[in-house]
Amino acid sequence: MIYVLNGPNLGRLGTREPDIYGKTSYADLVDLCRTTASTLGLTVDVRQTDAEHEMIGWLHAAADESADVVLNAGAWTHYNIAVRDACSMLRGRLVEVHISNIHTREEFRHHSLISGVATGVIVGLGIDGYRLALHHLARFAGDE
Repeated sequence: MIYVLNGPNLGRLGTREPDIYGKTSYADLVDLCRTTASTLGLTVDVRQTDAEHEMIGWLHAAADESADVVLNAGAWTHYNIAVRDACSMLRGRLVEVHISNIHTREEFRHHSLISGVATGVIVGLGIDGYRLALHHLARFAGDE
């Protein structure tokens, strides 16, 4: 099982700042992840929340299962130590994904608290970053 976890405002894809995040809807993102996973022989659980406690609970569950995680923590990336600490408990691989290139945006977005505990980071490639993250994790499917 691979968890694909999305933080605040990502449920608004397609309508939220389409010049930055594109016109793809959140439902389209979920379909992309599920289709990619199926093609790769993986099982994914794609989730989105605007509630910090829910995200932390999901990360704890992934840690308990030693599951791999694809995480777009949204704005929490830049300031949320509790989400970062939950990420540091993960025993599986963690791929941090951002639809936009956070390094070309506002200064406060340039630093990620998550990157320091992530296996890898994909930024600025739109929703294709999720596909690439799943392809990367498929390389390790079945490893203990």
